[in-house]
Amino acid sequence: MAAYTLLGISGSLRQDATNTMLVREAARLFGECDLVLGDLRLPLYDGDQEAATGVPGAVQTLCDQIAAADAVVISTPEYNKGPSGVLKNALDWVSRTGTRPWSGKPVAVMSAAAGRAGGERAQMVLRGFMQPFRPVILQGPEVHLADSSNQFDAEGHLTAEAYLRDLTALMAALRTAVDR
Repeated sequence: MAAYTLLGISGSLRQDATNTMLVREAARLFGECDLVLGDLRLPLYDGDQEAATGVPGAVQTLCDQIAAADAVVISTPEYNKGPSGVLKNALDWVSRTGTRPWSGKPVAVMSAAAGRAGGERAQMVLRGFMQPFRPVILQGPEVHLADSSNQFDAEGHLTAEAYLRDLTALMAALRTAVDR
């Protein structure tokens, strides 16, 4: 059986971002898969620039990765009670490609943040941002990783049993959604 292709999208650009670590941990718990990490280092959306030069190649690459993936895992930090600007910008750009790569795509949404709520509000807002694209967003279990910089061991694995249990269950639900 061929491995699934799982696209991981981290809403943080930092090299050692806990959201990227959470995406990698999700892929590990998903099981056999080819993890592809989406690159959100995109220019800011500008309609005049789009009219002049079209959709940037990096945006088209991200769109193609979404379309080719069997499922997508998105992890967002929480900035001022919402998802990161780079994540929202990527969603806006992909919506301009003239395709519908999200439609019917199984998507697991999670968050990792420094605060005690673990990005819960950002995740709720992100789910609303995704609604027009009509993906199949899993409803749970919800994973809101609080105090995220202290939740991983040296190998990048979650250390808290409760988070590990919830992420394992979310990845099992994502695999089931892909198999449908």
